[in-house]
Amino acid sequence: MVYLGLFLIAFIAATLLPAQSEAALAAAIVEGYAPWLLVAVATVGNVLGSAVNWWLGRELNRFGDRRWFPVKPAQLARARGWYGRYGRWSLLLSWVPVIGDPLTLVAGVMREPLRTFVPLVAFAKLARYLVVAAVALRWV
Repeated sequence: MVYLGLFLIAFIAATLLPAQSEAALAAAIVEGYAPWLLVAVATVGNVLGSAVNWWLGRELNRFGDRRWFPVKPAQLARARGWYGRYGRWSLLLSWVPVIGDPLTLVAGVMREPLRTFVPLVAFAKLARYLVVAAVALRWV
């Protein structure tokens, strides 16, 4: 049940909804669960949540000119310009709180291929969880 809970928290944390997967991971490690399995579960959940953002970005793109669309055309143009300037490598910052989740959404808007999106995001998310696990293991 701990692994499923961590997966769900990590998944939700990768979307635009607030959640703290790092705290859940650290707590499970301190409780004695297998760190390598916890890191794998959290990484997979978080990457899948980011893939949902990517998909939403791709789908939202077709509604950008509608009056009810929550992102104004000027904001979307700015985001496209920013992503166009820094490109796919900005996805290595997808682990950063506040900016990481919108980055994955913009990647979808900018039509980043899934075959480049997933490895970059997975690397970033795995690296973050490895650091969290290393810190938590020092407390055990």
